[in-house]
Amino acid sequence: MPNGEKKANQDRLMSFWEHTEELTKRLRIVLYTLFISTVAMMILPADLSFLKNPLQFYNPLVAVILRFIREQILPPDVELIGLEFTAPIELYLIASFIFGVAVTVPVFAYEIYRFINPALYPHERRDVYPFVASVSVLFVAGALFGYRVLMPYLMLAMFPFFTAVGAEMVISIMDFYTIVFVTTLITGLAFTFPVFFVLLVKYGIVGTEIFTRNRRYLYAAFFIITMILTPDGGFPLGNLMIWIPMVMLMEIGILFARRYEKRGEERRASWLLGGTSCKFCGAAV
Repeated sequence: MPNGEKKANQDRLMSFWEHTEELTKRLRIVLYTLFISTVAMMILPADLSFLKNPLQFYNPLVAVILRFIREQILPPDVELIGLEFTAPIELYLIASFIFGVAVTVPVFAYEIYRFINPALYPHERRDVYPFVASVSVLFVAGALFGYRVLMPYLMLAMFPFFTAVGAEMVISIMDFYTIVFVTTLITGLAFTFPVFFVLLVKYGIVGTEIFTRNRRYLYAAFFIITMILTPDGGFPLGNLMIWIPMVMLMEIGILFARRYEKRGEERRASWLLGGTSCKFCGAAV
């Protein structure tokens, strides 16, 4: 092997390991943040009254948050039970981890952005900020919709069946909080789908005609997905309450995507014809 080619291969290998080391360092920061935030949620007190008597059992912050969720969503005539001896401890740990993840998400997004930032073109770097902002806003809106609108409805829709079968309105704490967390997460993620669609159209990966031509199949697939993912066992009206906002957001996404349709087609054509070149070496990509 010629010396020049050997040196080039060594440079590429070093570059690869440098990138790997950089990614590892940033993921380590994310893991540290997740661990610290989870432990903090487990031990942080809800108030400072425990300082008067540090040896007494204080009210942790995560317990106050769980109690707040229960009071907002669960009707007053319904009781929660532990059912299993370790259920309260499991719920405490899981809730602390989930809230720790919520605290870590902005750090994760920032570290990933810092990792990919040097490889982005100027126009791609400009697209990062509206993309992140749109995803964040829609995720929060979807999570609030699931928590404030969908969850109370699901509770009211399922409780008549207790009376119908002659069962007492007593629910396991793990079942209750699992439904709350899963429903909130699913609706939050579902609301962000149109943003990814607009991005795919903008960069010429897909076209709006794929969706406009197959609307009936797309929205039927959306409804089937909501039936599978919703934790209420496929209750029709509950599925519709998720499906209708998804359809509305998707139609709005298609309208926005059409603004970038021509630009996306030009980029797709340039990729297929090899007309786009690397900004560093000039080679076609």
